[in-house]
Amino acid sequence: MALNVKATAVNRLQDTDKVAFVDSVQTFIFDCDGVIWKGDSLIPGIPETLDMLRAKGKRLIFVTNNSTKSRAGYLGKFHGLGLTSVSAEEIFSSSFAAAAYFEMTNFKATGKKVYVVGEVGIQEELDLVGIPYIGGPEDEDKKIELKPGFFLDHDKDVGAVVVGFDRNFNYYKIQYATLCLRENPGCQFIATNTDAVTHLTDAQEWAGNGSMVGCIKGSSQMEPIVVGKPAAFMLDYIANKFDLRRDQICMVGDRLDTDILFGKDGGLRTLLVLSGVTTEETLLAPENDITPDFYADSIAEFLNC
Repeated sequence: MALNVKATAVNRLQDTDKVAFVDSVQTFIFDCDGVIWKGDSLIPGIPETLDMLRAKGKRLIFVTNNSTKSRAGYLGKFHGLGLTSVSAEEIFSSSFAAAAYFEMTNFKATGKKVYVVGEVGIQEELDLVGIPYIGGPEDEDKKIELKPGFFLDHDKDVGAVVVGFDRNFNYYKIQYATLCLRENPGCQFIATNTDAVTHLTDAQEWAGNGSMVGCIKGSSQMEPIVVGKPAAFMLDYIANKFDLRRDQICMVGDRLDTDILFGKDGGLRTLLVLSGVTTEETLLAPENDITPDFYADSIAEFLNC
């Protein structure tokens, strides 16, 4: 069946373009799920592709919006999949971004603590920068007793609420976070990301952190500060840390509204791969207004350079 192609040109990466394209890029920023792996399965050709790019002297950086693991946790996943050349310094998760945000804004000096809606990845990163916190997995079994006169107390020393992906999201966490945001003066609302869906298994898409952020945004009537893609914070941090020229960076991802928008808004070159959630039909649909510089089936196509 013929595709209903949009008017704006979208360029598939051709064999004749690949050498010049790779040579023009000094740093590749890769999304992880849908680009490097899918669920817990490595995408074919990835080890050889990463080795080839390293041999050409390219800097490789891996960025993920999934906050359930810390950098150490993701390093374990890379190594468990056989990608032993990847180092912790090359990995940037949204859990790390949340901790980096608190570090850069000198949150520790306030003497306040963080209420975590999320999993251990956020807690592990907060531990590394010495930020005290409550909540997280410890609140997964807590319930609200909806009986006459029931009152939920909350910690008045909470100065920020961080919302990351949480497989044990519950009404207690919604209410506790809402109380902190509405009743603690100056309490900040931080979202690791607002992804609508996420990869939990390779069988289907699952509701993402956007659903959790949306609940607390609705009840608190506050807009969050987003530290993951496509917000600028993570890219600014990476570019400053490694002293990178943005015109020499290529963002590679499988999502238009996070990965490609992240790259385009940041002034990077962009490559969409079809090895994750975005199909060629979605990319070329007339209603899609996010256009990468190039697209390819997967980054393994670089092996044909």
